[in-house]
Amino acid sequence: MQLRKDIFSFFRKLEQNNNREWFEIHKPEFKALEAEVKQFGEALKEQLNQHDSVDRFKLFRVYRDVRFSKNKTPYKTHFGLTWHRTKPELRGGYYLHLKPNDVFLACGFWDPNPADLKRIRQEIDLDGDEYRTLINEPDFKRIWGNLEGNAVKTAPKGYPIDHPHIDLLRFKQHIFSKRFTMEESTQPDFMDRLDAALQAVRPFLDYMSAVLTTNADGESLV
Repeated sequence: MQLRKDIFSFFRKLEQNNNREWFEIHKPEFKALEAEVKQFGEALKEQLNQHDSVDRFKLFRVYRDVRFSKNKTPYKTHFGLTWHRTKPELRGGYYLHLKPNDVFLACGFWDPNPADLKRIRQEIDLDGDEYRTLINEPDFKRIWGNLEGNAVKTAPKGYPIDHPHIDLLRFKQHIFSKRFTMEESTQPDFMDRLDAALQAVRPFLDYMSAVLTTNADGESLV
């Protein structure tokens, strides 16, 4: 299944006319594009399930929550798609962002709860070399680049500043992303390219799943 360039042309127009009056007039066009993107997301879920276990796909709503935002424009100017791996055995998820001049695929752990973050840091403290080897594997690094995410500036509580893996321990998020051009995202092979990239990141997610479903003694928590 192939995404249409109309996705980006619609959002360009919405960026210039981000108000309810314009959106209501053009809502049929939006709903048609939304339905196609949903189909794309469901099709990728089926493809991922040939080698992974994804239990849910979600397309985020276009309506913005403006209650606590200085930006009061009512609509998002992108599509956001997410796929959730089957819990509790598997952890992590995938996200696709479709916006004019801003198309990217991301995966990992956006907002780990305190217990999960503590367990990740505990494992890095015990054996950070395994984590480092995974994310520096040549094919992985060629596709996904460097680890991203918010981090503390010095050292998390309980860890010395001169810890050999302090660069990894600082992270509060553990995210990887891969960018695409708009042209790439509307080609017939885009879904296969997404699938291939997500297969390449699986060793990292499977490692993190093993960490987050066991305690420090290796005992299962699920």
